[in-house]
Order: sequence, then C-alpha cells, then structure tokens
Amino acid sequence: MRRVWRGTMARMTSEPPASNLDPAVAARLKRSADGLVPAIAQQYDTGEVLMLGWMDDEALHRTLTTGRCTYWSRSRQEYWVKGDTSGHFQYVKSVALDCDADTVLVQVDQVGAACHTGTRTCFDTDVLPVTK
Repeated sequence: MRRVWRGTMARMTSEPPASNLDPAVAARLKRSADGLVPAIAQQYDTGEVLMLGWMDDEALHRTLTTGRCTYWSRSRQEYWVKGDTSGHFQYVKSVALDCDADTVLVQVDQVGAACHTGTRTCFDTDVLPVTK
C-alpha cells in the first residue's frame, strides 16, 4: 500500500504516489512496503553519521531540488524539513543511492544538533559494548 496525497490528507491506496522525482531515479528505488527508503544523513566534511530519516519519492525530490533535507515523518504522517522548527538545518552537499538502491546517503552541512534530543548525532548516547 502507498500514500497518495489529496490536498493535505493522505490515504492508503495501491496507486503509486504522485511525485516530481525524476522517473529514472524513481524506477531504480527499492522501497519498503510503505513506500519509504531509509535516508542516512552524514556530515559531508568529517564523515560523521548524524541521523537516519525516511524518504518517499516526493521527499527525495524536495531534498534534491531545494538543497534542504526533507523527510517523511512516520509518526506524524507528514513531510518535515530538517531545521524548520528546530533551527538545526541540514544543507545538502550530495545525495547518493547505495548499490541496491534501497538506501539514500545524504551528505550535509549540519547546523546545530541533528538529533531531536539536542545532541550533535543520534548515535552518540547509547553506545553498546562490543565483546570479542
């Protein structure tokens, strides 16, 4: 099932969602059952992994054309642009698909915290021990 937008409301349907994403890129994407691909945000100059968000075709299109990361909120069921409410912007430097086209890597210039908890990265507070 896929989300199709009618005004500001989304409904579940088997129709493909309307999007302005380049059809050649859209044809390559391997999406989850709910039409999403994971998008990893990485600091472009240091390689620091900042966060993981979710994108559908339209979120990817907006990210590619605005220079700001746009994600799909699974909990709120709406698009959100990183920084619009927090002031912690992600300015896009490059976007790449992985070898299977089922994950997006967005290299960004992160301004402020990337994590909603206020930390620089979502991966710095719960480091698990590795035993050999």
